Amino acid sequence: MPIVEWKGKKFEVDEDGFLQGGLDEWCPEWVDYVKHLEGIQELTEEHWKCIKFLQDYYRKNGVAPMVRIFSKVTGYPLKKIYELFPSGPGKGACKMAGLPKPTGCV
Repeated sequence: MPIVEWKGKKFEVDEDGFLQGGLDEWCPEWVDYVKHLEGIQELTEEHWKCIKFLQDYYRKNGVAPMVRIFSKVTGYPLKKIYELFPSGPGKGACKMAGLPKPTGCV
């Protein structure tokens, strides 16, 4: 597996750049790394609301939520989620939250 180094920390990632260690390896440096990849200047409470929801949902269900559930629970329409995470709910938000690459659509 590829290794990504960011600000002194090393992360094992899959071929799509998702954190291999999952939530156990998730840390502020990982969030900062994905924020940089996404071109996000500053994380807002809206970003953190999404990240916390994704992590909680994954812990309870073992999978990332479908987009419809993500949107309904956070109260953010899909357009807003793309504004927060430019590469989308799966590639951007799930990656930042430390979830594995979603298998379906999120």
